[in-house]
Order: sequence, then C-alpha cells, then structure tokens
Amino acid sequence: MDGVFREWSEFNVAVAGAGAALGGLLIVALSVNIRQIAESRGLAARAGASIATLILGVVLSCAALIPGQVSWGYGIQVLAGTAVCGLVAVRSAVAIRRDSAATGYGRSDAERIALFALPLVFDLAGGVLLVVGTTTAAVGLVLVAVATILAIVTTVLFSWVALVEVLR
Repeated sequence: MDGVFREWSEFNVAVAGAGAALGGLLIVALSVNIRQIAESRGLAARAGASIATLILGVVLSCAALIPGQVSWGYGIQVLAGTAVCGLVAVRSAVAIRRDSAATGYGRSDAERIALFALPLVFDLAGGVLLVVGTTTAAVGLVLVAVATILAIVTTVLFSWVALVEVLR
C-alpha cells in the first residue's frame, strides 16, 4: 500500500463501516414512508441519488484499502465511480425538475439537487488530482474524503426528509 494510502487507512475503515450502516438505515427509513416517496418522482429520484453518493463513498473507502493501490489507479476508480453517480445525479435532477413542474413547486430545486451533486464535484476534482500525479495525490485524497463526508451529511439530511418532512 502506497504511503499516502497508509495514512488514510483508519479513516477509510471507519467510513466504510459507518457508511454501510447508514446506507442500511436509509433503506429502512425509505421503507417507512415508501408510498409517499414512490408517489413523488422527485423524492424517489432524490432517494436514489442520495444512496448512490453514499455508496460511492463507501466503495471508494474500501478501494483505498486494497493492498498495492497506486494513486493514479485509485484516481481512475474515483473518476469511474463519479461518472456513474453523475449519470444518476443528472437523471435525478431531471426528475426533480419534472416533479416540480407538475406540482408547481420548484423554488428550492437547486438546493435539492445540490445536496446530492456537491459531493460529486469534490470526487471529480479529487480523482483528477490523483490521476495527474503523486505530488497532488495527498490533496486528491483530501478532496475525496471531503466528498465522502459531504455524502454522509447530505444522506442524513435526506433521511430526515424521508422520515419526517414527507408526512407534513
């Protein structure tokens, strides 16, 4: 394992475990109000995007623990995962906009979309820095860590929406 990954191993172990547990809790939270969530294309899209960004963080934390991992290889993994989640984010953004157009409620669409898109911006920047070279790898890992923390925070915020705000 590259020295820069060794320094991050405890963080990655903690995030992999906590993120996986949070993902499971989010699924349970969604199942509590599944009827209301399924009735709203926008809300269902937000759920999918929230889960996708959280799971990306978990997967990247696990990937960083792979023995023999090199910075540029990890950067490619980050970029590939970000691309997949980016597709989910775009589809979710379209669904949120369509849902708002149908209901006439769209004043906070940008906030809703930013909640699941912001972590991907940090992942993208981190992935690029990891691929570029070893001198920027440390900064790239910090950006991927920030993305993962943001994904956890935004997933918790969305979980609140899925549990409480849906019923208001």
